[in-house]
Amino acid sequence: MTDAIQPSDATASASAEGREARIDGRRLRSERTRRLIIEAYIALVRETGQMPTAAQIAERAGYSVRSIFERFPDLTALRVAVTDYAIAEARANAALRDLDADRLTRIESQVNQRGGGCERWLPLWRVLSTDLSGAPDLQQRIGMIRQLVVMRMEMMFRPELASVSDAERKKIMLALESLVDFESWARMRQLWGLSFEEACAVWVKAIDRLLPQTPA
Repeated sequence: MTDAIQPSDATASASAEGREARIDGRRLRSERTRRLIIEAYIALVRETGQMPTAAQIAERAGYSVRSIFERFPDLTALRVAVTDYAIAEARANAALRDLDADRLTRIESQVNQRGGGCERWLPLWRVLSTDLSGAPDLQQRIGMIRQLVVMRMEMMFRPELASVSDAERKKIMLALESLVDFESWARMRQLWGLSFEEACAVWVKAIDRLLPQTPA
């Protein structure tokens, strides 16, 4: 009698699977909404060069302002999420190439990659790195971006950097990091009106002069 009124194991299992599917569906929709909000933020920055408002982001993403603050406690948290998204995309598209090539090929490979990154991310960099007071998470991400640039150059120019002392290597890396900064690229492209190729040529020549001689 008792067995007759209890749901079968198959029915219970199907019910549990249905609940899990609904939860998974809601999670996927929420993640998609979050991604679209981040992409809307990036698109607006590229178009205007300005930090967008919550209303502008919501309109571009096709959601309500409430939807933004259901996923991000404030716009600073959204800026952090946008930075993480940009870092992940940049790293995915920045595979190391020509590590074993000759000196000039390695310099040109590094410059083309870095120039392309500056071209794509300069507007966002300016917005994200503005007014970092009270935003330690964002400060940490900005520092990470700079460190990733340094680490890449250390790998690309390892033969040359290995030939000097630690103190000299540090000075060279400080100069190189300053040279290939976003604003350095912006000055060449926007202030001096150089083409992408001309700007890359400037960096190639400068890096070649800064690096120690390549060991035989």
